[in-house]
Amino acid sequence: MTIRTILVDDEPLAIQGLRLRLAAHEDVEIIETCLNGREAIRAIKTHKPDLVFLDIQMPGFDGFSVIQGLMEVEPPLFVFCTAYEDHAIRAFQAQALDYLLKPVDEQRLADTLDRVRQRLAEKKGVEEVGRLKEVLAEVAPDAADSYSESDDAPASNRFEKMINIKDRGQIFRVDVDTIERIDAAGDYMCIYTGDNTLILRETMKDLEKRLDPRRFQRVHRSTIVNLDLVRQVKPHTNGECFLVLDSGAQVKVSRSYREVVARFVH
Repeated sequence: MTIRTILVDDEPLAIQGLRLRLAAHEDVEIIETCLNGREAIRAIKTHKPDLVFLDIQMPGFDGFSVIQGLMEVEPPLFVFCTAYEDHAIRAFQAQALDYLLKPVDEQRLADTLDRVRQRLAEKKGVEEVGRLKEVLAEVAPDAADSYSESDDAPASNRFEKMINIKDRGQIFRVDVDTIERIDAAGDYMCIYTGDNTLILRETMKDLEKRLDPRRFQRVHRSTIVNLDLVRQVKPHTNGECFLVLDSGAQVKVSRSYREVVARFVH
């Protein structure tokens, strides 16, 4: 599998250095380089890369502005590259896969690319399952129904009742019944309970597999909500709405997840 990659940095020497380090990885193909955010947005929309190494501090459109400019398209995987540590939290909040400090360490880069390969392989696996279901639906509808039932209705005892979270040097045992919502920040999850907020290093995809989908549903690409703790649905514009939770927190449901709201209004 070739990883089609774009490099974005306003410093040509930084692009050259990263290109040299990436040359050691035969499956990485650099298809474009960009010197500013506006070039990056155009290149990403045109080439639809798998991966973008993105500088944060650039004149005009910075790295965060680039991601905001791609909200209407399916985004690639982003790895932020910067000389400043103080952008780390915001980078993960912007759904970056990783955060590399300049000058980029070769081993850290190799570790990051391993994670990129894993993510791309998972995505390909999901697409293959989708294609299989489509073929079954055409040539063997009965088999497709059986496949869907076995895939979508797992036994309830498969799901976690308690989750261990190591946070700030301590291990917390969290009853999933107390989890109100979960927000993704890169490969970190912010777990909100009635009286606490904990950080878990895990991808949303992996965490979803551990939670009962009859109770925990994604309502946004970066938010999971405990449906048992929803007390009100407030319509918003453009087909979106807000869920008001027991704590009073409001979570926006994007149009892509409107079917979640349907169970409250039908």
